[in-house]
Amino acid sequence: MVKSLSQNLIEIPVHVKNNVTAERQIRNAIGIEFVLVPAGEFLMGSPLNEKRRKLWESPVHEVTIKKPFYLGKYPVTQEQWCRVMGNNPSYFRDEKHPVENVSWKEAQEFVRKLNALEDTGEKSPVYRLPTEAEWEYAARAGNSGSYFFGDDESKLKEYAWFLENSGLETHPVGLKNPNPWGFYDLYGNVGEWMQDEYHISYKGAPSDGRAWESLFPSVSVPVRIRRGGGWNGNAGCCRSAERLFAAQDKKLNSLGFRIVREYNFQI
Repeated sequence: MVKSLSQNLIEIPVHVKNNVTAERQIRNAIGIEFVLVPAGEFLMGSPLNEKRRKLWESPVHEVTIKKPFYLGKYPVTQEQWCRVMGNNPSYFRDEKHPVENVSWKEAQEFVRKLNALEDTGEKSPVYRLPTEAEWEYAARAGNSGSYFFGDDESKLKEYAWFLENSGLETHPVGLKNPNPWGFYDLYGNVGEWMQDEYHISYKGAPSDGRAWESLFPSVSVPVRIRRGGGWNGNAGCCRSAERLFAAQDKKLNSLGFRIVREYNFQI
């Protein structure tokens, strides 16, 4: 559960410090929209009685997100990728569809170039991939069930493009209903790369929401976490706690990403 947080986006507290009020939603220069995620606490992972759970989604543990952050309202689209990278690697070509067929390393290169494009000095925004904890916290939006709408997977079609309704392809972002905090396509459409390396369980996981990396620094091609299922995943793959993984140089037409813009009181 999330402590002291509403499940309704319009009631999420506006963050104020030194009389500076944070905008709840912002848009950057290339058109990526972000929604402010407040600080808070939640229980990460799937309980033993959750349907379709995997062993590597446990143990359930409390995580504290100490600082608010902005998360992409949608996965990065092909149009946005092209504006930064100058090419389109996607299999399902359409500028409003999420970009896919990109490796974790290529997602990192997108972030690096975006940071360089918006580098104006001391008050420049900082972009990065979300941590696994940040993604699950935003996806749950205060709900401890299998999905942000509860445990009834028959409702998933209202929120996600997945194996049962995708037609085996991606779709333009934002066509399905958002979660209670205003994020679209968190479930289905494309899976999303996380910053974290894969670990076989949450034993020893950080409790402060940071990325969990470097368990096996000698591995030549680290395995990274992916979240959210995809157009080719079943309902179980779209659960808030579901964790999939892939080598960081892997490219799949069901795998893209969304980004974090770190919160800055000078924005």
